[in-house]
Amino acid sequence: MKGVGALLGAAALWSWHTDLEHWLRTATISWQQSFGQLLAPQVDSAVQIAQQASKNWPLFLLLIVAYASLRFLEAYGLWQDKTWAYWFGVLGYGIFIPIELYYLIVSPFDWFKLAILVLNILIVIVVYRNMKRKGLL
Repeated sequence: MKGVGALLGAAALWSWHTDLEHWLRTATISWQQSFGQLLAPQVDSAVQIAQQASKNWPLFLLLIVAYASLRFLEAYGLWQDKTWAYWFGVLGYGIFIPIELYYLIVSPFDWFKLAILVLNILIVIVVYRNMKRKGLL
């Protein structure tokens, strides 16, 4: 899912990089009309990242495609039951847990950040348990 989401983001950046400011303004207004202030800090953060991406869109496009490729490679490895893919999954998701904990502690409490942290911890636990069950540890 993360690979598909990244590719959709890359396609959006490729298509809209010249008119991104207008698109972001329209999307933000639509979000606020539909959801009010729900996830407002995350929307603002996404808008800032997208604005930066539009300035350096070829670099961001390359980074997004590279990220998506890694996620698809991991998915293929897990589908083929490869040991390296399990380790890739544990490390790939586990590496963000300390960073997410840090931001959860130093910034104002945010349910969205907590949900992302819990989701990543659950992914690591599930992959680790599968590794253990298959005798890879």
